[in-house]
Parts: sequence; C-alpha cells; structure tokens
Amino acid sequence: MLFNFNKTKMRKIDLLKLLNKNIKNTLIETLSIEFTEIGDDYLLARMPVNQKVHQPDGVLHGGATAALAETVGSAASSILAKGGKSIIRGIELSINHLKSITTGYVYAKAISMHNGKTMQLWEIKITNENGKIISLAKLTTLTLQTN
Repeated sequence: MLFNFNKTKMRKIDLLKLLNKNIKNTLIETLSIEFTEIGDDYLLARMPVNQKVHQPDGVLHGGATAALAETVGSAASSILAKGGKSIIRGIELSINHLKSITTGYVYAKAISMHNGKTMQLWEIKITNENGKIISLAKLTTLTLQTN
C-alpha cells in the first residue's frame, strides 16, 4: 500500500475520505471494504457479508476475512508511519477463524501492538454487528521509505 499521510496535518475525517477514495480498482473495492473510524492507535473498517464473499456453502470465506485483516492493518500502518513518504508491505499474516457468519457486516479493528520505524505489529479483531468475535489476526508490516 502506498499512502502519503501525515496525521498531524489532516483531520481524521479527511483521512477516512482519502482512504476510501484510494481503493478504486483494487481488491478492497471488489470486497466492498469501507474504512469507518480512526483512533490514535487503531483503524476500523467494515465489509459486507454476502454471496460475493461466501464459500460455496454460504458462509464467509476465510480468504476474504484475511484480505480484510491485511487491508485494515496495512492502511493503519500507512497512517501511523513514522516519517515522510513510505510504502507499506504486509510480511506476515496469521489468522484464526473462530465463528462463521452468513449475512450482515464484519468489522475489523487493527490495534497497534508495536509501531517501530521499519516494522509494525497489529492485532486485528474481526467481529460481527453484535461485537461477537469472528476471527482474530496478527499482521506484521514493513515500512519502506521512498524518495
């Protein structure tokens, strides 16, 4: 992911608008992922659960859930990156699927566990509309500085 954010110069609402604008013609748009909230150490996004993200038996596909987790964690790293322009790369994703879901929305909240200059660690909880945990992910991202 490539974003050029400086959170001290942009309001959170403007960051959300920019995040959601930058998803055109990507997997993020295909999965209808929407960024909904930014905090000082977290980012929240949601994804609809429908036929587009179902397994053949009608439940949310784990790969779609993993894509949601990596998306929100990488975007959070971009927002909280230390320094100027940077490219964020997810280098490891681990996810446990704990409960199935067939309809509604899932919400992914990436919380910073470590925000180093070059490496970041994120815990990403994926919940349903009632706050019940669906999946739990851990994402490690790498920040590469660009000119």
